[in-house]
Amino acid sequence: MLAGLLYDANNDKNLINERLICKDKIYNYNRLRPSDLLYRKTLLLELLGKTGEDFIIEQPFYCDYGSNITVGENFYSNYNLVILDEAPVTFGDNVFIAPNVGIYTATHPLDAALRRQGLETAYPVMIGNNVWIGAGVQILPGVSIGDNSVIGAGSVVNKSIPANVLAVGNPCKVVREIAP
Repeated sequence: MLAGLLYDANNDKNLINERLICKDKIYNYNRLRPSDLLYRKTLLLELLGKTGEDFIIEQPFYCDYGSNITVGENFYSNYNLVILDEAPVTFGDNVFIAPNVGIYTATHPLDAALRRQGLETAYPVMIGNNVWIGAGVQILPGVSIGDNSVIGAGSVVNKSIPANVLAVGNPCKVVREIAP
């Protein structure tokens, strides 16, 4: 799965078990009082692969494994962040994410016979430093977003975005350069 090769997401007992463990942790996290900041952070430290010291993920939050997610310093995500982390998802420092953002690493084969078998592949997503992702953005497998870039609300990011740009739309395209 982490190597970008076909894997069986529906029948591999180890993967199913890892997702169940993650779902239990997410269930607990999403039911904590918002004011219980210490325990919220403790649960996220148990769940996520690696974090900086200063980060906030507002509830609710959903992911598949958690261990494949890395967040840098001064990370903030608003409500309803969904990360399907079958491959690594890496966030740099000073990343801000608006509500209702989805980040997906898993994809399914075009071949219907392979899809029926439950096979899929996964490709990493990398978000650079000082990136702002607007509300309702969907980031697809294998995408990288360069440092200092802004992704406009409602965008579907299906190709990598360079550093120091404003990009918007479906599909997401660079509309102009911005100062770093």
